[in-house]
Amino acid sequence: MAVVEIEKPRDGVAVIRLNRPEVRNALNTEIRVLLAEAVETLNQDDDIGAIVLTGGDTVFAVGADLNEQAGRDVVGAIRAYTHQAFWYSGKPVIAAVNGDAFGGGNEFILQCDFVIASQNARFAQTEVTIGLVPGGGATQRLPRVIGRQNALYALLTGTPMTAADAYRLGYVSEVVEGNAIDRAVELAALIASRPRLAVRQIKEVVRLGLDTSFEAGIALERRGYQLMFGTRDLREGFAAVREGREPKFTGE
Repeated sequence: MAVVEIEKPRDGVAVIRLNRPEVRNALNTEIRVLLAEAVETLNQDDDIGAIVLTGGDTVFAVGADLNEQAGRDVVGAIRAYTHQAFWYSGKPVIAAVNGDAFGGGNEFILQCDFVIASQNARFAQTEVTIGLVPGGGATQRLPRVIGRQNALYALLTGTPMTAADAYRLGYVSEVVEGNAIDRAVELAALIASRPRLAVRQIKEVVRLGLDTSFEAGIALERRGYQLMFGTRDLREGFAAVREGREPKFTGE
């Protein structure tokens, strides 16, 4: 049984599924390596326009596999494999979260571009409860998403956030009844239908702009805007509007 599965439920959409139910999808080195490889493979697949990351029906991932951590360079493993894998993905990544997303599992979600959560989803950075500091980016990404005070509350107490609270804080994009995967795949299919070059450029400009000045971010945006004028997709978009039809984008 593969601990990381790749499914393609709709045209243009790939689902990466964590599959270690016997340990609540605890993250060991094997699963980190396979996740990084899956993202790299899908980024090179021209048929895929958006990626969904999910776990099981009752748990997303509970964090690091503590049975593996003793005597290992865990921080090195995180950095080597999945520290930035989803963050730097050229294709949008949507997290579909059912049940608990704790520790490193929550840090994966912080790398994603959208979060669709079931009503039973919970989010937590639990490292402090055992004397650890998060090692996968939570201390930097969480404040950027929900603000300094809310992030410190979560980081210093280890208290889980409900899906409703996460939505209120802007951490979750949508809360749905039942399994989050269906809505996540629907959203991924919509994004995959958009012109791929524009989608990639928008994601890159937003990512880079978060760590630069406003003026530098605007310059990045203008560069991306100008680059699109050399694409066939933009010409097709203009033609479709003039002719009153749906565009047929080719990613060129």
